[in-house]
Amino acid sequence: MKPLVYKKAKRVRQKPVVRHRLRIAKGDTVRVISGDDKGKEGRVLKVHPKTGRITIEGVNIVKRHRRARTADEQSGIVNFPAPIHSSNVMLIDPKSGAPTRVRRQIDEDGTKERISVKSGDAIPRVR
Repeated sequence: MKPLVYKKAKRVRQKPVVRHRLRIAKGDTVRVISGDDKGKEGRVLKVHPKTGRITIEGVNIVKRHRRARTADEQSGIVNFPAPIHSSNVMLIDPKSGAPTRVRRQIDEDGTKERISVKSGDAIPRVR
């Protein structure tokens, strides 16, 4: 009679992280085009390329109940902006102030540049 052998289960490995290529950078001015905050404008505070989301100043404000971690820290309800998906926002054209799509162009010296589809002007990166 054959001995009973239990096969070891294969280990499930995590999927590799897929980074989303976003056309929006930190410091850009964007307008929300869909969702609860539709029509609001704000400056991009943080970009999350792993999730494809961005945090915008004054948009998607949520409340969180925070506990005081030390004796001198204040506990209570804290308001802060939560990230929203990058597909729900459009970059503001610096020339006209209207939302626009973004095209990428490579200059003669090899640097990549963002071009506004509406006006054709370059959109500078804010440092």
